[in-house]
Amino acid sequence: MSIAENLARVRENIARAAEKAGRDPGDILLVGASKMNDAARVREAIAAGLPACGENRVQELLEKNAQGAYEGAELHFIGTLQRNKVKYLVGLARLIHSVDSVELMREIDRQARKRGLVQDILLEVNAAGEASKSGFAPEALPEMLAAASEFPGLRVRGLMTIPPICSAGMENLPYFLLLNKLFIDNGEKKYDNVRMDFLSMGMSGDYEAAISCGANMVRVGTAIFGPRAYPPGK
Repeated sequence: MSIAENLARVRENIARAAEKAGRDPGDILLVGASKMNDAARVREAIAAGLPACGENRVQELLEKNAQGAYEGAELHFIGTLQRNKVKYLVGLARLIHSVDSVELMREIDRQARKRGLVQDILLEVNAAGEASKSGFAPEALPEMLAAASEFPGLRVRGLMTIPPICSAGMENLPYFLLLNKLFIDNGEKKYDNVRMDFLSMGMSGDYEAAISCGANMVRVGTAIFGPRAYPPGK
């Protein structure tokens, strides 16, 4: 199937999952995880109606951005972010999903204030406590929100998680439900620089389950672009 056909199918699935949960499909933002897809394929997806692109690697993002890959869509960064790469993203990425430490927030704040802007971010929670995944423990969220309130150069817009890889999307329901509870509970608290607008969770194998648990932003790659062709040894 073409990218346009795949995208149409994903949008239909999103609409069905949202309606089943009594939600408006228009409230859910689809972010196309475009890692390892060249600028032409990204432009093809945007032309077919993809509203936002998410990249995992800073260098790849910069290369494709220089080729005009993201024109007409929001640009998000969804991968693990090293502090020495922050300067390349602040002011370029509409939203940085993967902020998982006070040190990373501090560097985002520093770079944003140098540019006279406020960078929107999501805080990444390691819902399953996997040692191989980035993100902080769920119980550390209040501390992270309090820390964020001290950085005027950034604005927390919500939460993100990457649950375990599973064979069936419903296996991740406990982690999605946990994030939704944190999202709701902390949305009722008042912190400077914090607005709980976005709950980013769900990928190609489980985005429908994530929507059933309150996600309003899903990051879908393979289901739109097809399987990635990894180089040998990767």
